[in-house]
This record gives sequence, C-alpha cells and structure tokens, in this order.
Amino acid sequence: MTDTPRAEETPRTEGKPRTEGKPRTEDKPRTEDEPQTEETTSAAPRTRRRRGKRLVTDGLAHVHASFNNTIITITDRQGNALGWATAGGSGFKGSRKSTPFAAQVAAESIAKKLMEDHDLRSVDVLVKGPGSGRESAVRAMNAAGLRISSISDVTPIPHNGCRPPKRRRI
Repeated sequence: MTDTPRAEETPRTEGKPRTEGKPRTEDKPRTEDEPQTEETTSAAPRTRRRRGKRLVTDGLAHVHASFNNTIITITDRQGNALGWATAGGSGFKGSRKSTPFAAQVAAESIAKKLMEDHDLRSVDVLVKGPGSGRESAVRAMNAAGLRISSISDVTPIPHNGCRPPKRRRI
C-alpha cells in the first residue's frame, strides 16, 4: 500500500472553483478566494488597415467558361485582381450554373460593382474554356456599360500532350 491519498479522500472545499488549469505566475499567484478578472489594455484593438479604392479606368476581364460554371475575374493591366464573380456565387446551383443566363448575371454584377468602386470604363476580354457562358458574359459586360476594346480566345490547346478523357456515350 502506498501513502498517497485516493481521489475520494482528497480534501476539496464545496462551492469553490477549482484552480487547476488556471494561469499562475511567480510574481502574481492566484488564490482560491480571488475571483478571476479580465484585464483590459488601454491600447486600441489592432485592426487591419485597408487600402483605399484605387481608380482604374481600363483593365482585363478574364472569362473562364467551363462546362459546369463560369468565372469572371477583372484585373488591372498588371494582373492584380480588382473583383470577381461566378455563376454559382450569383445564386445558381447545380446544372443551372452552366447556363448562359447565369454567366450573364455574374458578368453584369461584377461589371456594375467595379464601375462604381474603381471607376472602370473599358476592358480587354480574355475568354478561356469551352463552356456555354462565353458569349453571354461578354455581351452582358457590354450591356452593363463597359467598353470592350478587344476579345481574344486564350483557351489552352495541347500540342499532343496528355491523353484526353474517353468519349461520352449517352
């Protein structure tokens, strides 16, 4: 038999909180009778400073039209993203994301937002992918008031690279 007391035999005062797990330092020990108080610092809470909206009059509109979704990203001339919108983020889910109307809604929303925030006026459009939202996204940006300087297709075409997936049999 050992001399250590069992769990039932350890003395514990009723109604007082346990002190296990509470921080204790050498210069400021915490007693059981002392309530735990939160100390507030006088320094202001640290917040992340946001840069002001910079004015960009012309940019690039990247339209990625896949079979399942359409993603429109508008950048400045250096490639820094100013904003983006997707068909799925515009409220369309499932098979409705791949429709031309979903691409149109996404393109209108991002065009209007950036025309207000960044004073965007004209874009060069770079279209990538085989999806059905290619043309309707470009038309929607034009209808929203953006002047389209040029449209170019940047769909990656392999020079006999990877083997493509097998043909679908429906």
